[in-house]
Amino acid sequence: MGTDIDSKNKGEERAKPAANGRALLPIAIFLVLYLGNGIFFEYIRPVEGEMGFYIISVVVVFGIALIAAFLQNRTLSFEEKIHLCAKGIGDDNITIMLFIFLLSGAFSGIAGAAGGAASTANMLLSVIPPKFAVIGLFVIACLISMAMGTSVGTITVLIPIAAAVAENGAISLPMCVGTVVGGAMFGDNLSFISDTTIAATKTQGVEMKDKFRTNIKLALPAAVMTLILLLFLSVNSNPAPMGSFDFNPVIAAPYFIVLLLALSGMNVFVVLIIGVILYLAVGMITGTLDYVGSLSAMGSGTSGMFETMIVTILVASISALMQAGGGFEAILDFIRKRAKGRKGGMAGIGLLTAFMDIATANNTVAIVIAAPIAKEISDEYGVDGKVTASLLDTCSCIMQGIIPYGAQLLIADSLAGISSLEIIPWLFYPFILLIFVILSIIREK
Repeated sequence: MGTDIDSKNKGEERAKPAANGRALLPIAIFLVLYLGNGIFFEYIRPVEGEMGFYIISVVVVFGIALIAAFLQNRTLSFEEKIHLCAKGIGDDNITIMLFIFLLSGAFSGIAGAAGGAASTANMLLSVIPPKFAVIGLFVIACLISMAMGTSVGTITVLIPIAAAVAENGAISLPMCVGTVVGGAMFGDNLSFISDTTIAATKTQGVEMKDKFRTNIKLALPAAVMTLILLLFLSVNSNPAPMGSFDFNPVIAAPYFIVLLLALSGMNVFVVLIIGVILYLAVGMITGTLDYVGSLSAMGSGTSGMFETMIVTILVASISALMQAGGGFEAILDFIRKRAKGRKGGMAGIGLLTAFMDIATANNTVAIVIAAPIAKEISDEYGVDGKVTASLLDTCSCIMQGIIPYGAQLLIADSLAGISSLEIIPWLFYPFILLIFVILSIIREK
């Protein structure tokens, strides 16, 4: 027993490791296996009815990467490596993040089963003039994604509605779909209950409200510019009447309550619990849910978060081992040779996060991988934690909203029956947001 304690203390007292690029091998293995299989099954040998980047489980690939991490760094014993993993997983912010993931899943599950998102969208569309239907789709996508905390869920609910708007109003279908995807990424980026927000803030040890205030300085101007562009396109169009949409304001109300409570700065745990209780009550009152259905919906919602939670645990373990082996120091050395001051540090964080999202096709996974390295960069270059969290979330959401093999565009094109390449030119918001991020870095002193 004493030997184990001495071994743990020895591991904790080790000096900062020297830079060692070979310690990054687990990430290289992950990228080769995940990206390689994704490209193969998406573009070379597609599997009917399957999305190529989701055939091989990200958990399996990270499991292989973790084995590789354990086989490295012979200066540490197996027990010391286990202790490093336990410290990484047991970090306060990681624990909080895992609990919030569970609550967020329960809320999304019961809200979706009650029909809240569809009812909210239809209610808003019913009061929007046909000429401004596309603008309405963007605003609705923004609001619902902020309330739901998921871009994929928002896209799944709204694309059929967007397709109906396009058909009934004789409006460009790719434009309607691209507008919804852009709005969904806006809400995902800013939502207090989004898994990307949770991951970005908790890994950097900052408050969600502080990250939101920093984030909105980029997201809101980009959204306003998008609205102006959509307004210009709408004014010069002649859409047909869209018809009527069925909705129930009682079912829609909890979404607005949750959104307002989150924006007020209330603790996210309390907000999510209130949201679950509200939809449980509303579902029972309106008859859209019964007791069994409510439990099943919450169970399905939390189950949907299991993969993200396991990935978080695996990445925390891999990161701890890579850091002990000098992997983070190697990345920092690379950045030190090319970056100067806070501006260089911010650019390094943004590029690292964007690259990870391109490689993983999952914005939450990209944040979880990049976050510990970003924390080191922010500490060294004096980048404020809330700025780092904002860059992590924003850059991952930008790339996730643009890459044609990400879940967002793959689901959107399958529901709309069009190609991802037809949607990309209409993704105004992500591209405008990218411009604002670049400008914010350039203007940094």
